[in-house]
Order: sequence, then structure tokens, then C-alpha cells
Amino acid sequence: MRIKEIIQYLEEVAPRSYQESYDNCGLLIGSDQTEITSVLISLDCTEEVVDEAIAQQCNFIIAHHPIIFGGLKKLTGSNYVERTVIKAIQNNIAIYAIHTNLDNVANGVNFKIAEQLGLQQTSVLDPKSNILQKLVSYVPTAHLEKLQAALFAAGAGHIGNYSECSFVSEGVGAFKAGEGAKPFVGGSNQRHQEAENRLEVVMPKYAQGKVLKALIENHPYEEVAYDIYDMANAHSQVGSGLIGILPEEMDENTFLAYLKDKMALKSIRYTKYNEKKIRKIAICGGAGSFLLKKAIAAGAQAFVSSDFKYHEFFDAEKHLMIADIGHYESEKFTKSLLSELIIKKFPTFAILLSKTDTNPVNYYS
Repeated sequence: MRIKEIIQYLEEVAPRSYQESYDNCGLLIGSDQTEITSVLISLDCTEEVVDEAIAQQCNFIIAHHPIIFGGLKKLTGSNYVERTVIKAIQNNIAIYAIHTNLDNVANGVNFKIAEQLGLQQTSVLDPKSNILQKLVSYVPTAHLEKLQAALFAAGAGHIGNYSECSFVSEGVGAFKAGEGAKPFVGGSNQRHQEAENRLEVVMPKYAQGKVLKALIENHPYEEVAYDIYDMANAHSQVGSGLIGILPEEMDENTFLAYLKDKMALKSIRYTKYNEKKIRKIAICGGAGSFLLKKAIAAGAQAFVSSDFKYHEFFDAEKHLMIADIGHYESEKFTKSLLSELIIKKFPTFAILLSKTDTNPVNYYS
């Protein structure tokens, strides 16, 4: 198997276009045509992780966090980023990062946290807008079902938990074929009218190329008429954070003990008790303070995330409990998530989870 095959699958699960503007996901080092010996999955890619890959004879590292975040202007080994990149290149090890695009899909990083906590009725806390389009085309009635099926197979027609969604209306199309044309119906140099259906489907922007290819290849007309509209609608299954319901209502102390146990934590930073019962939980893997207002507006009694600054704890204003569990700690199950995703698609493939503890934060007790 080549690296390209793994990447294509992972980017079907978490399209790279869903990454945040500041991020740097994708293949960072190596060629996608390289044949894979085995894969090492890690939260971060450090020199120690590359050493582990060498020792385990893995030539492909899949990491959640990109080792190259900003631009590299030199490779002199003056810092850990440069040293890691140099060592990977010298040992022919490819590095791929799947970061905020995996954060932003409904079955991604936050889903894994929700699974650990046993949350039910989960939904995206802050859905993304302006990532959907509507495709409109016109097709003879006899060819409608074939075209619908092709567009659905190419990725169109998904709305929330529903698939194969479309809208069809009847009408009459008119055209006049010129010299050299080979019309599907009608003759040359004469106006022809044909009973047609107007077919409308929603599609994610990243799938536009694939959907248009399916449209052209499965439409009977020589020249296919279609329109594409950008949609401002939010995508209910793509965005930041999740919100869900605990298996049962808990008091604050019981909830903190439950959180510590389920997430295997050493410690939790949290706001003062509000003497409220906790059932509805907002979560965000990694740094999630930017979602605090969304969590409050959604009616969460607790917000589980990390990297809150001192003054940001005041912003809870007794609306909810902030439970800061640490950046590494909130995302450490991402390795298992990636392994499960790949094994589901490639069940016989060799995958190793990194045993290197890349957490740069230590606790003294």
C-alpha cells in the first residue's frame, strides 16, 4: 500500500478543507507514492517519536499536531522542529498531520471524548457555515433516477443524518442544436422542446469536482446545463466542539470524579462550585476557551476543554463549571481514534500506537 491510499481515505473522513485557516494539515514530509512498511500513530511528532519509528521500522508517521506549523526558513537543527524534520528526512520517514480537520468532523476528536464520557444525544456545538453548495441541473425524466444515484454516490444529497436528499420539479427545456452538434433528442437547426426535471442537491464544497464529474458522465445531454450556488447554511455535522448528555445527572463533586476517572486524569483545573446539578456537557479537545459563550448559550452545566487563561475562568460567571483537563489529556485518545478509523478500512494493515509520552507539561505532587 502507498501513502496516497491512506491519505485519500483519511481525507474522506476529515476533508483537509475543514482545517482552520491557521493550520497546516496534510503530508508534511515525504512522497505520497512511497510504499508503506508500517504506520506509527502519535499525538505529536517529536525527535523521540521519529526514533521510535526507526526502531519499529515504520516509514510513515501519522500525527494529530503538525510538526511544521509556520514556515521553515532554514534547517540547521537549532530547535526541536528542525531536528525532527532533519531526522525524518535522513531516515526516509514520511510525516502526515490531521489536526483541526479531524477536530471539526462529527466523528472526530470530540466524538472520541464524548465516547469516553458516555455522552448521549451529541451534536456539534458551533457548526461551520459557508462550506455547502447547491447544484441545480435539468434532466429528461427518464434519466432522473440514474443521475440522482450518481450524484448521491459522488457525495451530494447529505443533510444532517439524512442521505439521498434532493428536490425535483417538472418543466420544459428548449434548445436548438447547431452545426456539428449531436443532440440526444431533436434534430439540427430546429428548436426542440423536451419535458425535463429540475434536480437540486446539496453538496459540500470540497466534493464539487467529484460531483460535477458524476453529473457530466451520467447526464444524457452533450452540453449539460447546471448552476452552483454557495450556501450560507451551517453544516450541522461539521464544526467546533460537541455538546451532549451524561448518562445520569450528577452533583459537581461526583462529576469531577467521574471526569477524572473516564479521562484518566492526574488533575483538573475548575471553577468554583455553583451548587448545580450537571447533566448537559460541552466539550472541545485542545484549546477551547473560544467556545465558552457557545457552551453557555447552549445551556451546558459544564464545559470540558483545556488551555484556559486565568482571567477566562471568571468568564464562566456561574453559568457553568469550566473543567480544564489539559491539552494533551483532552486529545490523548486521538491515537486510538485514528487507529480504529484506519483498521476499519484496512483491517490487515500494520499499525502501531506510539508509546512515547509527548506531553510537554509535567505535574509535581
